[in-house]
Amino acid sequence: MAQNSQEKSNLDHKEDKEAKADSETNIEEVIEDSWLIRDCEVYSDEYDECTSFKGRFHQYFIYGETLDCNQWKRDCDNCYKWVDSKDVKAGEAVIISEKNRRMDRLRAHYRNDIWKKRDLPPDDWSAPLPEWMVKRDENTYLAQKAKEIREGTETVEKESTCSIM
Repeated sequence: MAQNSQEKSNLDHKEDKEAKADSETNIEEVIEDSWLIRDCEVYSDEYDECTSFKGRFHQYFIYGETLDCNQWKRDCDNCYKWVDSKDVKAGEAVIISEKNRRMDRLRAHYRNDIWKKRDLPPDDWSAPLPEWMVKRDENTYLAQKAKEIREGTETVEKESTCSIM
């Protein structure tokens, strides 16, 4: 009888574990772009760097004023809520913040109207190098190693080139 109750307890525990794993994967599927959420320590480190004396000095030097670091703190707090209790609102808040941060970083790229973006590489992208460049680089270490690899005569150096001073 005691063995039956032990087996039932183990079975219930196993089912609870499987249900928890299923719910975690379902939550990951519910939140689109959950891969954007970084490790929570990254947000904490960014906040610490932003509020440090060195960080504040750099901000003042570059921008003429100190920046608002509260978004890093909010992201850190929301990340821990997401990781610890799978709070969907907190996870979505971090994802929105990451998307905004990415958009700010790429804004100049998207607004660029000077350079025409290519659809295909140039026709001669794989053309051989000019003769003068081949002659200049024929005795370099990289060229020698490439030649050895092509010929199959590559030797493994056993001596160390590291020197400690």
